[in-house]
Amino acid sequence: MKRKILFKKYLFAFCIIFFGALSIHWIDKAPGLKEGTYKFSITRPDGQQIVFNSIIKDSLGKKIMYIINGSDRLLVDKIAAKKDSVFIQLPFFASSFNAKVDADGNLAGVWAKDYGTRIQILPFTATLNEKDRFPVTTPPSHNVSGRWAVHFIERNNSVSESVGEFKQNGSYLTGTFLNSSGDYRFLEGVVSGDSLYLSGFDGGNALLFTAKIDNENTISGGKLYSGKQGSSEWSAEKDSTAKLADGFTLTNLKPGAGKLDFSFPDMNGKKVSLNDEQFKNKVVVLQIMGSWCPNCMDEAKFIGGNFQEFRDKGIEFIGLAYERTTDFKASQKALQPFIKRFNIQYPILITGVSVSDTLRTEKTLPQIDKITVFPTTIFIDKKGNVRKIHTGFDGPATGEHYIEYQKEFNEITNELLNEPAK
Repeated sequence: MKRKILFKKYLFAFCIIFFGALSIHWIDKAPGLKEGTYKFSITRPDGQQIVFNSIIKDSLGKKIMYIINGSDRLLVDKIAAKKDSVFIQLPFFASSFNAKVDADGNLAGVWAKDYGTRIQILPFTATLNEKDRFPVTTPPSHNVSGRWAVHFIERNNSVSESVGEFKQNGSYLTGTFLNSSGDYRFLEGVVSGDSLYLSGFDGGNALLFTAKIDNENTISGGKLYSGKQGSSEWSAEKDSTAKLADGFTLTNLKPGAGKLDFSFPDMNGKKVSLNDEQFKNKVVVLQIMGSWCPNCMDEAKFIGGNFQEFRDKGIEFIGLAYERTTDFKASQKALQPFIKRFNIQYPILITGVSVSDTLRTEKTLPQIDKITVFPTTIFIDKKGNVRKIHTGFDGPATGEHYIEYQKEFNEITNELLNEPAK
């Protein structure tokens, strides 16, 4: 009962802040917000708290924030305030913090995330000058650095295999989990006694991992808490040879399907087709993506950061966006900050098919057998033939796996570039 009352209290606060924002002029300087290091705690209905750290500072006369996860720093540069109310618009995932600032500079309010058909709201607090992500009450009993074979048990008792990569320095722990869709990005936490704690927040995903470390080679009793109510159990055994299925084997062209044939509007509403003149006799990389997808974000950063080099070689790129809604304008709005942040200079096409549509493959790319993972990357040769399809993306948090993927990407595209057009 107490938790329900607390939730209603924060929901009411959110409504006041949100609707107030529609009727007042927001200013950039956020006068009530103080500089410093904050510990954010997002509270789930089950009482679990997903925590992360951030730094708020002044930059050119306005407040900015960096969300910290291990070595990753996510810049948040849209912060506005009026009196003691603060609105923090996160750069992706239609996500924001809406809060009140107290006299000590602490925040209390709600985290709101728009899923297109619904808005998820969770209460949060942010404490100024609290730097510890998790408390360490006991020196670590074991060191979990290394590669682990991980087993996630879902609510329906199905088991999904993953690979854990951890680095431990004293009590401080960083790492990630790799699966067929990519990875959980940068995670940060501690080992306290025989207990493991890792968390991550990127504006879209809020994750908490806990577990018991039995010994140097076994982890048991793991729990993953995701967002408002997602949860699963996990366990792991240290295994330096642990690996996942080859990402080039999970999605395939249907036998006798022929070439891909699609036409969708770009961000300006202009229809773009693979058969257009600019793609003829060119190597084309087709990115199946969505603005809601963290691993798509990492892939877009990789492509955007090397775009001019790729373009100079003669490689063309097309993004096919599957958003949370079928509405063009809503999808366009969701994609705009994604495109701006990663300086995407290639066409992003809005398919008009929701990511949740079970017939998304048949409606958009019927020549392939399935779109199950975002991102999925399709390599097309100069003759317009699909040569390779890769599911998932191992981002910067995966270290050597990220380096290996870049190497494979360059090897594939260079091979296709060296082939004749006819």
